[in-house]
Amino acid sequence: MKKTWFVLAGIALVSSVALPLYGQDGCVNSPENPTAILAVVGSAGAFFVSVRARIKARRNSSK
Repeated sequence: MKKTWFVLAGIALVSSVALPLYGQDGCVNSPENPTAILAVVGSAGAFFVSVRARIKARRNSSK
């Protein structure tokens, strides 16, 4: 159940970021800074991995 919730939350987050950016007409007239977008996506991925590792470590230590 928790895994399903995390997947749905992840999909909602990605969609909420990707859909507004879909309307651009190319790299030349891009309204956002691609480097900043990549930094945010990379930071979110690193945060997700570290949180998942902490949750797994906490589960394993309680057994």
